[in-house]
Amino acid sequence: MNIETIAIHAGGEPDPATAAIAPPIHLSTTFEHGPATEILHGYTYVRDENPTQDRLEAALAQLECPRFGKAGTGLVQFHEASGHQKLETPAALAFGSGMGAAAAMLQTLDPGSHVIFPEDVYVHVRVAQQDYLPKWNIAASVVDATSVESVGKAIRPETKLIWLETPSNPRMDVTDIAAVVAAVRASKAPAALVLVDNTFATPVFQRPLELGADIVLHSTTKYCGGHSDVQGGAIVLRKRDALYEKLYHTRLILGAVGSPFNSWLVLRGLRTLPVRMERHAANALAVARALEKSRNVEKVFYPGLPSHKGYEIAKRQMKGFGGMMSILVKGGWDQAVSVASKVKLWRNATSLGGVESVLEHRASAEGPGSTAPKNLLRMSVGLENAEDLIADLSKALG
Repeated sequence: MNIETIAIHAGGEPDPATAAIAPPIHLSTTFEHGPATEILHGYTYVRDENPTQDRLEAALAQLECPRFGKAGTGLVQFHEASGHQKLETPAALAFGSGMGAAAAMLQTLDPGSHVIFPEDVYVHVRVAQQDYLPKWNIAASVVDATSVESVGKAIRPETKLIWLETPSNPRMDVTDIAAVVAAVRASKAPAALVLVDNTFATPVFQRPLELGADIVLHSTTKYCGGHSDVQGGAIVLRKRDALYEKLYHTRLILGAVGSPFNSWLVLRGLRTLPVRMERHAANALAVARALEKSRNVEKVFYPGLPSHKGYEIAKRQMKGFGGMMSILVKGGWDQAVSVASKVKLWRNATSLGGVESVLEHRASAEGPGSTAPKNLLRMSVGLENAEDLIADLSKALG
């Protein structure tokens, strides 16, 4: 079954009580149980599980592995650089935010573990690595993840997790997922888990589980929700195993669970995700090509451009290049902020993946310690007419 069809129908079975086509929202925080806490109808308390969240998790699992089809139907085989693999029933967990999902993943690691992070990574993942992992007695290495050799050299016997983000935020670096997986399996820590933050690409354009990764992470606040009106996160695993149980326990006890209403909003967003991503990508490519010709743009970082250093890898492992890009404005901090101050159609705003186009001077947004170039503007290309977006940027750039 193709992903466009799955997006419409996953988690969208008619309501068994009313036959409603639109998925219902179950807002109740508590559910009736027996006098000895017997579970009567499958649920007890919203932080444990709730029906709306269950629908969302089923949809996310199916989208991240379309070739698997409907959950519970069996195994799918695929080929990757490290050999033929069996993918068991994928399993997803929804969280209250992307960072809630990321933190839960890190909290499953035992003291004495070692984690590898990419140089270019979402700022709050970097802060979590710096501020919290030392308190938990977890070591970390930061490497250029675009170099498989660098990742391989950083692996230690105690390495438990390799954290990838591709395309990365904000420099749009591209990592060869299958090659990193192969390097890990041939390393001193062959059982180390490979996690891919798939927020920018979405399962429409990139499916890391099919490339051999063990874990996929999403900030569903972004493209999955798609309308700048919901916060959420998710982790999708190759199978429901001991790691799933650890993550579930962490979410239950530490409380990073999503609300039923937010789960419903993300589920609604997933239904239009493929068609939105097609338009995001088409607009972004048009904007990127135009900006490459601007005399006041030093560099355009967009994996759909042949000038991007990861272009060939992106062509191989992605089905589309997404709606995110960054540019270096000629000059420095002041020149980049000046451009941001002159746009009219584009909005200066944090976050991304909504229907509206937004941009952000990333160094000032990240604050002290930012690793973003001082003249970098991160851009989330929306669904407006591409010519209008280009005209607005061209005027602001001068």
